[in-house]
Amino acid sequence: MGRATFRFYAELNDFLPPEKRKRDIEHEFFGTPTVKDAIEALGVPHVEVDLVLVNGEPVDFSYHLRDGDRVAVYPVFETLDISGVTRLRSKPLRRPKFVADVHLGKLVRILRLLGIDVTQPLDPADEELVRVSREEGRILLTRDRHLLKHGKLTHGYYVRSDDAVEQAREVLRRFHLWGELRPFTRCPVCNGYLEPVRKEEVLDLIPPRTAAWLEEYTRCRGCGKLYWPGTHYRRLRETLSRVLSAAPRTSVPEGQESEGHF
Repeated sequence: MGRATFRFYAELNDFLPPEKRKRDIEHEFFGTPTVKDAIEALGVPHVEVDLVLVNGEPVDFSYHLRDGDRVAVYPVFETLDISGVTRLRSKPLRRPKFVADVHLGKLVRILRLLGIDVTQPLDPADEELVRVSREEGRILLTRDRHLLKHGKLTHGYYVRSDDAVEQAREVLRRFHLWGELRPFTRCPVCNGYLEPVRKEEVLDLIPPRTAAWLEEYTRCRGCGKLYWPGTHYRRLRETLSRVLSAAPRTSVPEGQESEGHF
């Protein structure tokens, strides 16, 4: 039997039981397991990890543990430049493009209303979510820790909160998306882009009482759904305002929160 000492940093401690957080963890093992297997055996999904140091030297996930190793495990770095260090993936983990599982419907709607590219496959199977993530270069959002340990998954994030507004804040903070926001430019139903449409072109789709006073409309390029600032527009704006209240003041372009037509 071998023994290695692990230390997890920053938000990776969220995956550990309280008694193991922010301290050295003695991990016993048989044979020569990979450091990836050991990290996940301790409860941390590999997609949340961006740097592993063994005895002070960077290694990849295929490194085989040896007796006496000291392992430091780090999440994605937000402000520290580690470009000169061997990272665990050739492409950045953070990209403003996501795929979400079926349990995050409210989060998906909010992110789309903010202009973030989020797809949600009709097939909720784990294999389909992983396939979309890999083939389309999307970060998988989920509250299923087991799913994030899927061997083929390379980019994923465990959503900590169970409240949709806080989930949205969490994703925006985690992936530095405050400057990427373009409210009311995506369809909350299908994720397609919205574009202005002439009233005359869609007159047969507009309720007569609405057509009598409103001139501006948008239509989804994907599903064709028509949008205008209806009675629920104020509620949607209030929801987005709650999300944006957590943004750094310099992160959201001035006036951006008032854009859009719903």
